[in-house]
Amino acid sequence: MTLADLRPGQQARIVEVKGEGALRRRLLDMGLTPGTSLVMGEPAPSGDPLCIRIRSYVLSLRRADASLIEVDNLQTAGSYCGDCNACKRNARQERMGKRRRGRRSGRRGNF
Repeated sequence: MTLADLRPGQQARIVEVKGEGALRRRLLDMGLTPGTSLVMGEPAPSGDPLCIRIRSYVLSLRRADASLIEVDNLQTAGSYCGDCNACKRNARQERMGKRRRGRRSGRRGNF
């Protein structure tokens, strides 16, 4: 299974980084080394690039480049990565429960 096949919230471990030359070297330099665990975040609205939480940062990676990375040991993470905008929005909506609508809903202070 490749990194491009993962769904948001799934956790995996990198098995192999394929590719040749400068692209492979760049992927390895970004921390995508064999044995490293990662969590897949929400992709962009168009589906490309992908949001990946790896080590202590969030990485945006094209789907074509993600298809060169073999992963294994799939499991569902307790939450999304928490750092990309879509994950922050999902967490905020879960905390707020039902979202209020309207011009002054939830705002305080100067208008």
